[in-house]
Amino acid sequence: MALLTTTVKVLIVDDSAIVRKILSDQLGQDPGIEVVGTAPDPFVARDKILQLNPDVLTLDVEMPRMDGITFLGKLMKHHPMPVVVLSSLTPEGGKTAMAALDAGAVEVMCKPGGSYSVGQACEELIQKIKAASRARVHARFESDGVCRREALSMVETTNKVFAIGASTGGVQALTEVITSFPANAPGTVVVQHMPAQFTRSFAERLNGLAAVRVKEAENGDHVIPGQVLIAPGGFHMILQRSGANYYVAVKDGPMVCHQKPSVEVLFGSVAKYVGANAVGAILTGMGDDGAKGLLAMRQAGAHTVGQDEASCVVYGMPKAAAEAGGVERVVSLDKVAETMVRFAQM
Repeated sequence: MALLTTTVKVLIVDDSAIVRKILSDQLGQDPGIEVVGTAPDPFVARDKILQLNPDVLTLDVEMPRMDGITFLGKLMKHHPMPVVVLSSLTPEGGKTAMAALDAGAVEVMCKPGGSYSVGQACEELIQKIKAASRARVHARFESDGVCRREALSMVETTNKVFAIGASTGGVQALTEVITSFPANAPGTVVVQHMPAQFTRSFAERLNGLAAVRVKEAENGDHVIPGQVLIAPGGFHMILQRSGANYYVAVKDGPMVCHQKPSVEVLFGSVAKYVGANAVGAILTGMGDDGAKGLLAMRQAGAHTVGQDEASCVVYGMPKAAAEAGGVERVVSLDKVAETMVRFAQM
């Protein structure tokens, strides 16, 4: 009579090759666990789940192409199985941890420190994997009583996004703000009302003055820490998301608020795809471009800043945004950068 095996087959899903290697080595040392494979993102994971039929999945949150929480929701609907979420974003009781549990994770565990210290937590992870393998997991549908739809923005991310809009007087204002950013400032997207032939030279000038890298945005540019993307004159710039990665689309189209590029277009996309992981700022300028977009950002959970009247060349756009309810904090120009950085750390 054959003996029943109690070995738990595990598939590791994490975009870090270092983490995948450490987890594979450490988990594989336990006689009760067999690491049957690894995957760098949810799309590869989907195929390997069908191919390898693991008992338990360990799942990261911040990954390319699709974030872990979105993938978890799809997995629990179409192919329910025990999942242990392992991420630097999941301290006990945190927003992402709650989102993971709500999406169907059996266990949630926070990575200790960085990639190289993952091995320190493997003993606890082994116990969580074994416990998860005994869990009864059922498919989750909208008929369960909660109407679930895929979130366009993540609950929480490691890297935040800055979004800034300016017009009349904005060249000087943006110069002061951007040159005050630290070299590791969040990835920043900027709309300054300016003719097409001037945005590239403006970006190049700022690049020579600032600690961050500044460039005129090109279609598909990634929004990454330490880099500022300025919308090219004559085109709208839209922020989009692929998994945990943000990038910009540069598109033609009709004027919005009599402008192209339009702050309204940029801010609206940031509200939609970045949500509470963004910090928005509206600086000196004529008109009301960006007022509704900044409000949408604030309603999505983002922190927002408006330049005060005393330091504006034209107190139009910040005033309209404040009157619409989109400005959380009004500050003088010399305080904009430090206020945004402080908000990003909250």
